[in-house]
Amino acid sequence: MQTVAYKRALAISLVALLVLATSTSTVSSSAASPPRKILTGWIPYYSMKTALPAAVANGDLIKEVMPFWYTLKSESRITDLYTPANPSVPMAVPLATMRDSGFTIIPTITDGTSKLVLAQLLANQATRTQTVKTITDLVITNNFDGIDLDFEGFAFVDGTATWSTTRPNWVAFVQELSTSLHNQGKLLSITTPVLFDPATGKKGYTVYDWASIAPMIDRLRIMTYDYSTSSPGPIGPIIWVEQAVQYAVMVVPASKVFIGVAGYGRDWVTKVVGVCPSNYATAITPTAKAATFVMRDAATLAASYGAIPAYSETNAEVTFTYQKVYSGLSNTGLATTCTASRKAWYQDARGYAARSQLVSKYRLGGITAWTLGMEDPTATDAVRQVAQSIAPDFVLSTLTSDQSDVLFGAPISIKGELQLPDKQPIAGLAVRLEMLSQGETVWREIFQTVTESDGSLTLPLLLSKSASLRLSSDGSWERLGSQSAELSITVSRRISLTPPTSSTAGAPLSISGVVQPHQGGVVIALEKFSKGAWHPVGQGAITDEFGVFVISAIENTRGIIRFRVSMASDERLQGGQSPIFTVVIH
Repeated sequence: MQTVAYKRALAISLVALLVLATSTSTVSSSAASPPRKILTGWIPYYSMKTALPAAVANGDLIKEVMPFWYTLKSESRITDLYTPANPSVPMAVPLATMRDSGFTIIPTITDGTSKLVLAQLLANQATRTQTVKTITDLVITNNFDGIDLDFEGFAFVDGTATWSTTRPNWVAFVQELSTSLHNQGKLLSITTPVLFDPATGKKGYTVYDWASIAPMIDRLRIMTYDYSTSSPGPIGPIIWVEQAVQYAVMVVPASKVFIGVAGYGRDWVTKVVGVCPSNYATAITPTAKAATFVMRDAATLAASYGAIPAYSETNAEVTFTYQKVYSGLSNTGLATTCTASRKAWYQDARGYAARSQLVSKYRLGGITAWTLGMEDPTATDAVRQVAQSIAPDFVLSTLTSDQSDVLFGAPISIKGELQLPDKQPIAGLAVRLEMLSQGETVWREIFQTVTESDGSLTLPLLLSKSASLRLSSDGSWERLGSQSAELSITVSRRISLTPPTSSTAGAPLSISGVVQPHQGGVVIALEKFSKGAWHPVGQGAITDEFGVFVISAIENTRGIIRFRVSMASDERLQGGQSPIFTVVIH
């Protein structure tokens, strides 16, 4: 049982690691121009102390992360795996760190049911809909950005004979979940094993039907690893990886596709000489399951046995062989020794770089690491170098106007310029002119156009109310999205007056007029210039529904008197004053 002191120390150590990782990220990301954010990865509940700091430390490469924290147990129950594994660090702590790092948070749900259970849940309309609701509720309650489904039971437990029956139910489920999440502005990510172009004769795990679910999903993460499990071989040979990618981009938009990269290696026993001690007898045999190790330990493992790792260009992976002696007691209690020949495979910095190059070649969404924190630092550096070489250009967008204050009904001319940081103009770029009026919270598109050969655009504009304007362009593979600084335009009411030219002292002085736009309820005041300042006179007036008003006052001073009429402002329009007019009082 963990002591209170241990739990406190664990919490403090995790928080300290997060703080350290945050400061490290700040230094590294400022040292060079920002790379394309092509790295994503899983953050398992059981390795928070390594995975989350690794994500934060490489925040310049990472846009989104997948906390590997949940498993589906039934149509109405999702089990939280994080809390039991991290009892001293509330889930709010790592979530706050992820959000502070600017990460999109898309937690993963695995299939935690028994053989065929999930397939049966999806086959029934009622339980399928309830499963959708359960997942959606988890996302909304925790304010996640979406969800990632890692339902591997179909592929590895249920049996291939069930695939033809499960596949349409799976597609129906993805469609229903997609609609539910998208209605809430949330993302749907799907993680699956590999599929291949049927025309090649290599089918892969067809139950996941990439072609059918492609329009419904936002991410497809391909587990391009575990190629070799029962016998020695590469974790995910690059040719095999590319074949899966080639099919994926045939049926799924490339920007949705992410290549899985392995942060682990496998170590097989290939031969045993001698009789192994009883405590090793089942593990040290060529038929035994391979041992695993994390990439960051691979070089140390090889060095400890004097092995020399060799990089395979064909597979874009590293392999080495070594021998290990096991000594102990036999089943009869006698001393015994055996020597095992072992072979290891893993992906290193060169392997990560090769897979990152596929992102560039096919313009994919990126790579996804199983798991973050397993990698050697040189591997993320290699990814960063590729990401910097394919970094999208910044777009500098400016917006100006020939007038910032304009009378209602008067046109203005808007000019925009879009260029690269080196001042090179961007021709033919699709841009939107957007507007935000007083009291509004959502920018509205009011015009679409494309830039001229010199990267500019000119638009005549007639505004009916005061507003802020900006130019926006969408991101692409080549360029980042852009938004200009906001440009504020103030629209003032027009006023037309019918004043008298003369009046009698002590008699009512009446002035009629109309404001534009025609609007009722506008407060009108009459002002008189006296002793070097303007002073209100009379009772004031309010416009009717047609913008018409009549205002009156009594002037007792004889002479040539200067007057003006002022209009109140509201959230739509600026008020202001009429031109000065004179009345002869006799």
